[in-house]
Amino acid sequence: MKPTRASGIWARRALILLLVGTVGLLVTSHLVRVSYEERIVSLAQAPSAPVALVFGAGLAPGAVPSPVLAQRLDMAMALWREGKVRAVLVSGDEVKPFHHETRAMRRYLLERGVPESAVLGDEAGLSTYDSCLRARGVFGASQALLVTQRFHLPRALFIANSVGIDAWGVAADEGRSTPWRYTVRETLSRVLALGMVVLKVEPVYPTGRAAFPKG
Repeated sequence: MKPTRASGIWARRALILLLVGTVGLLVTSHLVRVSYEERIVSLAQAPSAPVALVFGAGLAPGAVPSPVLAQRLDMAMALWREGKVRAVLVSGDEVKPFHHETRAMRRYLLERGVPESAVLGDEAGLSTYDSCLRARGVFGASQALLVTQRFHLPRALFIANSVGIDAWGVAADEGRSTPWRYTVRETLSRVLALGMVVLKVEPVYPTGRAAFPKG
């Protein structure tokens, strides 16, 4: 059975729509990526802030931080030791059974000399968006240094600054290459982040107010 003229027209229209949608997605993702690019700085260049916000990145066998997460925690410790921040806020997921991400992050820092008074934990940081919104709404963070890998920082900075945090980013993996799978994932995730910011999506868990340690 030969394709009809009408079916050919619809196929072309579908292809055009697909191309337009793809271009729109890429352009939107690019705009989010470059919007706060200038706020990604090195450890030495990082401005002082009340807190370093560290995003969860999974656990390795033995309930210890994964290598990616350990990188983030190591950079947060360096910021604290350099006097760039007074506290470290670790934000992770403890909703899943036997997955105590925030607890493992806190233990990692405490075992390496960061005092308990300087380590805060948010057990409901289920996503980058939730972590940023709760850092502002629950912990009252109006300024922060975001600590994560370079590929993740543009999205995190876009969200944090959009929800009321004067945020700068410090890459935990500065100088290392980014695996292609992360690049692809971030292309889509940045578009989703824009939608959540525009729609003012509420975090999964409600907010209540906590405070940063003084000093």
